[in-house]
Amino acid sequence: MAKIIELPKLSPTMEEGTLVRWALPEGSAVDVDTLLAEVETDKATMEFRSFDRGTLLKRLVPEGAVLKLGQPVAILGAPGEDTAALERGVAGSVDTPAPAAAPAAPAAPAAPPPEASPAAAKAPGGPAPDYVHGEKGVAGVVLAPSSPRVRRLAREQRVDLSAVQGSGPHGRITEADLTPKAPPVAAALHPTDVVRAPSPMRKTIARRLTEAKSTVPHFYLEADLDVAALAALRESLNEGATPEDKVSFNDLLVRACALALRAVPEANVSWVDGQLVEHHRADISVAVAIEDGLVTPVVRDADRLGVRVIARTIRDLAARAKARRLSLEEMQGGVFSVSNLGMYGVDRFSAVLNPPEGMILAVGAVRDVPVVKDGAVVPGRRCAVTLSCDHRAVDGALGARFLQALRALVERPLRILG
Repeated sequence: MAKIIELPKLSPTMEEGTLVRWALPEGSAVDVDTLLAEVETDKATMEFRSFDRGTLLKRLVPEGAVLKLGQPVAILGAPGEDTAALERGVAGSVDTPAPAAAPAAPAAPAAPPPEASPAAAKAPGGPAPDYVHGEKGVAGVVLAPSSPRVRRLAREQRVDLSAVQGSGPHGRITEADLTPKAPPVAAALHPTDVVRAPSPMRKTIARRLTEAKSTVPHFYLEADLDVAALAALRESLNEGATPEDKVSFNDLLVRACALALRAVPEANVSWVDGQLVEHHRADISVAVAIEDGLVTPVVRDADRLGVRVIARTIRDLAARAKARRLSLEEMQGGVFSVSNLGMYGVDRFSAVLNPPEGMILAVGAVRDVPVVKDGAVVPGRRCAVTLSCDHRAVDGALGARFLQALRALVERPLRILG
């Protein structure tokens, strides 16, 4: 018997998704775990696989459709089975990028309502719908309470009261509720501005960062690190190395942060649901910019990995992040984040925490600067870093101790090689 296939929850924070690509044409045989489609969620592009066996009789949504959780996306059944009844049952339930079409004139009611306005009935485009009669609308559907005056105004303005949220007592619709309310963004728009709907990922970034900034008490510690020795070490490691074995400044910093967490384990903590969680691992999240967003894949046990392994791991994670091919497991469970904008020429910045992580390190560009050494001005290399801390879990002195440990590793970098 044919059945509706609905969009499942593909990530813990998913609220909607965009169907990027169908993997099968209609009429294809489907088994358990067969790939049906790819769906862009708030985290990444996820595989949507079947939980049932059968034939893909009908694809209910086109590629590019924005879908809510539990929304019908396909019909699965036996070959040749009639799907017309199921299709009628789900018609109009999908938010798809369909081309604009002239609206059909609504059918005239079987009998005109007692309060119907003759002028409204002769309005261009067909008769006005029976928006409300007494406290009932079309087919006897009970609507929100409203006065006769409000109902008359609704008919004259061609307002569907069933779509109006009443602001009066017990949800009663008032005259003020009939006044069209422009979107808040309208006041800031210029004729050349373009408004577009944010992607699921951008919506999640906006929500999570707003929550982080408004609910987590941030404080910031800055340091200007002497990275001359670290830069020299990197040049030495990369001399004669294959492209696969080359390491970046960021790779060395990720390893250094992991070792600093091991040196100051009191700083390797998170505040979760009113509890202090101590971590005994150094899983470092690395911020990766992708189209229309940012993801933070995790380098597991970075304190136990060599720098070349870390370099290869980060390159692989970054490449798959840009292709939206990361799994959820690869983007969850970090205890500390590194966000590096130095390659964009940014000297210094402050990063927003990635809850429930307790700290994030913002890394600026390596700068050639004059420095005083043994009473003489000599060429030097510096890098500004800013440590953002969750004050519920990490105090200023503890954050400073972490930066001291990081500075010691960066300025004597042979220990980073371990």
